Amino acid sequence: MEHIILIKGASVFAPTAQGIKDVLIAGNRIAAISENLTLENSNLPVTVIDGSNKLLVPGFVDSLVHYIGGGGEGGFATRTPEMQLTDATLAGVTTAIGVLGTDATTRTLTNLLAKAHALETEGISTYCHTGSYEIPCRTLTGHITDDLILIDKIIGVGEIAISDHRSSQPTLSELRKVAAAARVGGMLAGKKGIVSVHVGSGKSLLQPLFDAVAGSELSLKQFYPTHINRNEALFQAGLRFAQAGGVIDFTTSTTAYDLQHGEVAAAAALQRALAAGIPAMQLTMSSDGNASLPIYHANGELIGLEVGKVQSLLTAFQSAVLEYQVELSAALTSVTAAPANILGLKQKGQLAVGKDADMLLLNRHDLSLDTLFAKGRCLVSAGKPVVWGTFEKPQHCATGG
Repeated sequence: MEHIILIKGASVFAPTAQGIKDVLIAGNRIAAISENLTLENSNLPVTVIDGSNKLLVPGFVDSLVHYIGGGGEGGFATRTPEMQLTDATLAGVTTAIGVLGTDATTRTLTNLLAKAHALETEGISTYCHTGSYEIPCRTLTGHITDDLILIDKIIGVGEIAISDHRSSQPTLSELRKVAAAARVGGMLAGKKGIVSVHVGSGKSLLQPLFDAVAGSELSLKQFYPTHINRNEALFQAGLRFAQAGGVIDFTTSTTAYDLQHGEVAAAAALQRALAAGIPAMQLTMSSDGNASLPIYHANGELIGLEVGKVQSLLTAFQSAVLEYQVELSAALTSVTAAPANILGLKQKGQLAVGKDADMLLLNRHDLSLDTLFAKGRCLVSAGKPVVWGTFEKPQHCATGG
């Protein structure tokens, strides 16, 4: 028998405001959203949760995470650690997309896919992109199109690097061929086949993507460029890209050095893009969790390295609403409905009958996380994990002697 959960009296954002509602979860799906829901058969095993003074919102969709770590730009000792389940759940993330980055030699697609399956078993929904920074792309089957068609969890390609000294310096023809293969594979598999694009601080900015689309049958929406808040010049180029019909992503993980040297905080970038008239469904934020965040001198020398945090996604969302006065539904859209739509994840990013029961209860006053459900299962309660990853050590309260 499916377990039934009834959340009573929460202020529902789907991500648009729906008012005070009750929400019924049956198994892993949302069964009903209405006022004053009751169950006629009192013999059903029902868990009732008081949602009063809470916001009930969709679980976050993090479109860029390094499940198995990344980096190594400073040598083997600088390879960053793998993500654990509670890195995601305590950040409000119920769906994550894993990628490879600079290193596709010691970090492999087989390892990435295995980690995706592990995290799914532990409780959240996971997907992957084939490829990495470089072109020709590393793949599992030998071809981008085949990976998309034959491997359920692979939904796109990336993150392909442009305008970056760590990229493979792809040609116009190479970018087009990757996008075309992703497009065809996506069509045949019923997926979006998006190309996730890592954009560095090089002077070409987003021009390679404009050039790849010009004179071809490709669309700007085939590409999903990230790190658009890296500096002011790239942010302005990102606005032009979005105004031309593309979608753009702001990275929430950062360093004090980068912010002091021109990076636009993700929450501020979201506020400014919305103020510039970019529709919320074209704007997303992602964590770049567990990526390396290398710090380079102007001459290209590596002078430091930090690690991306999935938690930064929740922090940036909170900052957008509380500090930058972004409308709550718009801020939510950037981490729920917009990335789900861009990636073609039809069951994710919204609260609606029949959708997956991925949802968060947030405390109204500070938007902190109280409860998280992933596919109808409670993984976080009262702000603390109730489900841990297989090799995570639960933090038990100390008892006095």
